[in-house]
Amino acid sequence: MTYCPFICIQDGCGIMGKRWKRRDLRFGREKKRINYELLQKVGIWSFQILLVCAFAFVFVWYFGQRITNNGESMNPVLKSGDVTLVNRIVYNISTPKRGDIVVFRPNGNENTHYYIKRIIGLPGETVQIREGRIYINGEVLNEDYETSVISDPGIAADKISLGGDEYFVLGDNRESSEDSRMADIGNVKRAELEGEAWFVLLPQKRFGFVR
Repeated sequence: MTYCPFICIQDGCGIMGKRWKRRDLRFGREKKRINYELLQKVGIWSFQILLVCAFAFVFVWYFGQRITNNGESMNPVLKSGDVTLVNRIVYNISTPKRGDIVVFRPNGNENTHYYIKRIIGLPGETVQIREGRIYINGEVLNEDYETSVISDPGIAADKISLGGDEYFVLGDNRESSEDSRMADIGNVKRAELEGEAWFVLLPQKRFGFVR
């Protein structure tokens, strides 16, 4: 029997070729392997971004509504032009209190600007202003914040009875305030309360919590 070197070489090449092809296939499979560790990192990173965005949205929607104070009715607590942030969720989880500085539109009128005043009378109470003093249910109200004198009691010269969802509001600067003493504003219903003014954003020199 004779052997053909050419055939052996061909066979050898064929074997080597098959080996190289197998290695190439294994290499291709290794390249296409999924990097689960990288996917996990991307997933965690994406979740964190979504969480931050959701938190930012909730914060801005409920705590970051910007209202510009018009006029000096809340002087010295708020000055004209102060940009304040409104807490819109506070009265969904709690009851408005005497002394709260609230934001509202009189009679729910969407065509007027927001008013910022302080709650004086609460639902079910009677309010009257006599000789510059405020009477709640017949007793003098002692206030622990700075106010000006009341020379014009307006409609509160007579007793005002507040309904179950009504509040009597005044500006701290009572000589320069349109508030519940005026018939066209009157008592403020709870549904009309936009929220509580809680923070002065601008100007920078007045940056801080509303007190």
